[in-house]
Amino acid sequence: MNRLVSIISCLVIFLAMPSPSHAADLDGLVASLKAGGYVLVFRHGATDDSQKDVYPFKFDDMTAQRQLNETGRHMARQLGEALKKLGVPIGEVYTSQLNRAVETGKLLGGKDVSPVDALTDSGAGSSSGMANPDGKNGKIGRAVRDLVNAPPKAGLNNLAVTHKTNVTDAFGKEFADIREGEALVYKTGASGPAVLIARVQASEWIARAGS
Repeated sequence: MNRLVSIISCLVIFLAMPSPSHAADLDGLVASLKAGGYVLVFRHGATDDSQKDVYPFKFDDMTAQRQLNETGRHMARQLGEALKKLGVPIGEVYTSQLNRAVETGKLLGGKDVSPVDALTDSGAGSSSGMANPDGKNGKIGRAVRDLVNAPPKAGLNNLAVTHKTNVTDAFGKEFADIREGEALVYKTGASGPAVLIARVQASEWIARAGS
């Protein structure tokens, strides 16, 4: 089973190999990340669709949540190793309270994580709730942006692991196509909101670390 997961992951990485120009852009981004000052917003890894979330959420009951599958765990582990190999210094790791995001965050950062309400699945399983400017979703979107706008400690980059619904609540429906393991890379500043610098697939980090 583990061999099959490795083969599938390698095939995904091969198919998603960046073009030479994009690879150069990613090299430049990695060089900038080494100085810190960024927030990387990740969607959690691939999950087991045979499991279903129970609403309202039961954060301490793993049987009532959709979990990462072996492919999701393997890629998150590879991604964490890639970030370390690329020399990306990681500060705080914030995650959703759901275990699939907590587990992804731990594998990415190699450290304990801080689960927060703002990153917890805001759609309650319904895509129709995405990017709603009113009520609960509007409040969560603002909370996610506040977290992303907060500069990390000097020389470090913060990670935030969340769900597609929260990403669209915070940044708009144009991000509804965010893939599992994909990162939105934001540059923070002393004043004003963070600026989106790049969208990077998990396979791209892994490929650069292995090149």
